[in-house]
Amino acid sequence: MCGQLGQYENAANLTRQALHLAPNLLGMYENLAGYTLALQRFDETRQTVQDVQARKLDDYILHNALYALAFLRADSAGMTRQRQWYNENREFETFGLALASDTEAYGGHLNKARELTERAVDSAIRADNKESGAIWQANAALQQGGYGNAIEARKSAAKALKLSPESQGVEVEAALAFAITGDRARAEFLARDLGKRFPLDTQMQSLWLPAIQAQLALNRKNPSAALATLQTASPIELGQITFVNNISCLYHVYLRGEAYLAIGQADAADAEFQKILDHSGIVWNCWTGALAHLGVARANALQTKNLSGADADAARVRALAAYKDFFTLWKDADSDILKEAKAEYAKLQ
Repeated sequence: MCGQLGQYENAANLTRQALHLAPNLLGMYENLAGYTLALQRFDETRQTVQDVQARKLDDYILHNALYALAFLRADSAGMTRQRQWYNENREFETFGLALASDTEAYGGHLNKARELTERAVDSAIRADNKESGAIWQANAALQQGGYGNAIEARKSAAKALKLSPESQGVEVEAALAFAITGDRARAEFLARDLGKRFPLDTQMQSLWLPAIQAQLALNRKNPSAALATLQTASPIELGQITFVNNISCLYHVYLRGEAYLAIGQADAADAEFQKILDHSGIVWNCWTGALAHLGVARANALQTKNLSGADADAARVRALAAYKDFFTLWKDADSDILKEAKAEYAKLQ
């Protein structure tokens, strides 16, 4: 429970105590690997995985963590090694494909990401794991929505709901995807259903439903309402989401950054996007991590308009550097967002 509340230090300490009493509990090692990732203690994560594997214990969750470590260090060979493990252990193949899809989407390679998502969904269905397949489809809907492909995002969300209509994770991600794409009716319908089905679920009431409502407020050009709605998320905003491969995409943090940009509060927007970058061990290869680089650039570009003299010049330098970071990340992306970012960069030069 501590992990879902974002209390990773407490969660890690309690897990270590449990392992001291029962050192062969695979699940405890898996939890500890996730908690240390969330705390940005990557060497500890690797040691934890090595310790449990030395006990001849293994599972796909440990390999998810190893994939995350490789991704965070830009270790393509390490990611390939983990992909090979998933391929050799076919019952877990779907997880490797889903991770690879997220990595391609992170780099702006939407066509490759789409292809890998389709393979991940098919693999999950073959393994009689429709809910995981539906989660990957809902993830794709959020990616496409976040990257501005509304029609495809809605189709993916609808497919996810059809594949696993009773899944909480599928329904909540689909609702947010519909909200991102401006489909207010379907987003509100699903949000009402979720509120009724999970009235006592802390993350549902404090994270997911506020995120959906905030996105709808942003669609209505009401960033102040979005910020007010997102206040409930702050105490547990870093909490672990249990149904995804990574720990959390921090959607509510991303939306708060977007709201601050819309309202013209550049410093606050920068802080929110930077929070995503500073918690890469939570976000991993989620698309919000990629667009957080662009968010930082846009926030600093806005600062150049709000400041004057040397302060404005310094903000401009920071903005240009952040745009360059994003261009490096998306050097061969197939998304219109890259064109928009290059146009914004050109105006700053």
